[in-house]
Amino acid sequence: MSGRLEAIWIKRAHRGPMDPVTGATLVAGRGLVGNADQGPRRQVTIIEREVWDRLMRELGGAVPPSARRANLMISGLSLAGERNRVLRVGDCRIRVLGETRPCERMDEALQGLREAMKVGWGGGSFGEVLDDGQVALGAEVRWDDNDNGRPG
Repeated sequence: MSGRLEAIWIKRAHRGPMDPVTGATLVAGRGLVGNADQGPRRQVTIIEREVWDRLMRELGGAVPPSARRANLMISGLSLAGERNRVLRVGDCRIRVLGETRPCERMDEALQGLREAMKVGWGGGSFGEVLDDGQVALGAEVRWDDNDNGRPG
């Protein structure tokens, strides 16, 4: 089963705007080039289009998915509960390390969104980048169950 990369956002500054891009560079152990938040564990954040669309229907909202402040939006694969699995995005690998917890900024975007996102990994996931490489809109996204996450 595979999905697709639907959106890429880069945040130039902490709490800054999320800039949509058609492609980006991932750096192993760091995250997205140009993104303000690069850390040892939370190098990239990922949301699912299907979950975002469901949340908007449930809450009667029309907030763009960039309000989630994630770096990547995928479709066709579920992130819920997939801690320590390796996600292949195009030619790059990302080890999912955990669930991204929604903050108060979600209620600033749409009242009730923060609480709604707490269910079933609704806030998406975060992970560490395992490979240097390029990602682009439309890239295939799939779980790599034969991958131990070590550099190839």
